[in-house]
Amino acid sequence: MSFDLGLAGWRALVTGGTKGVGAAVVATLRRNGATVMTTARSLPPAPEDGVLYVAADVGTAEGCATVAQTALARLGGVDILVNVVGGSTAPGGGYAALDDATWAAELNLNLMAAVRLDRALLPGMIARGAGVIIHVTSIQHVLPLPESTTAYAAAKAALSTYSKSLSKEVTPQGVRVVRVSPGWVETEAAVALAQRLAENAGTDYEGGKAIIMRSLGGIPLGRPAKPQEVADLIAFLASSRAGAISGTEYVIDGGTVPTA
Repeated sequence: MSFDLGLAGWRALVTGGTKGVGAAVVATLRRNGATVMTTARSLPPAPEDGVLYVAADVGTAEGCATVAQTALARLGGVDILVNVVGGSTAPGGGYAALDDATWAAELNLNLMAAVRLDRALLPGMIARGAGVIIHVTSIQHVLPLPESTTAYAAAKAALSTYSKSLSKEVTPQGVRVVRVSPGWVETEAAVALAQRLAENAGTDYEGGKAIIMRSLGGIPLGRPAKPQEVADLIAFLASSRAGAISGTEYVIDGGTVPTA
């Protein structure tokens, strides 16, 4: 039996699609026949053939408007919207180190980017009676690290709650909304972090990875997820193969979260 995802001809917008999970999602959707547009703050030095790029900071209202307008102008709308972009630049030091500007930056990138793009592109999906929105959250929203990820985790928790509410509103109108919640993923940034930790501890890369896994309370699988594994899950959820799935959150963390 063929497992064709049936994405040929579908129009997809993926935020943060030049590195890590986002880049893997872009490549996977393209490989399955979708027309893909992606965003980044700056264009990559070696753009992928066949991928449409828009340079914009989706952590701002202006950047989101630019992306939405470009998607409508160049694609005529989207069938799949995957909000991958996220991250944290907050300093360590717990709650006291988080001023209003830091909180605003974390919320703008990790929550409001999705809210703004949904608001701009959902009307077209609703008018067609079809579409898929996938929000990439994080296990941090149930396992925050008080020293360094309080604001990021809170923003991802808000994204998860928003997504659930949105799914209840728009699923009856033909638009599915699904969340994907990764744990530690071995992206370029994660590799760099493990290498820094390894150097500081006088160990090798595998030792650096072990340090990170211990900080997370352990990963029963024994390794981080690969970007491609997350991308494969997202591509399946975006496809008509997952046509009865909406409003749920799929955790892909190798068993890190200790509860169901």
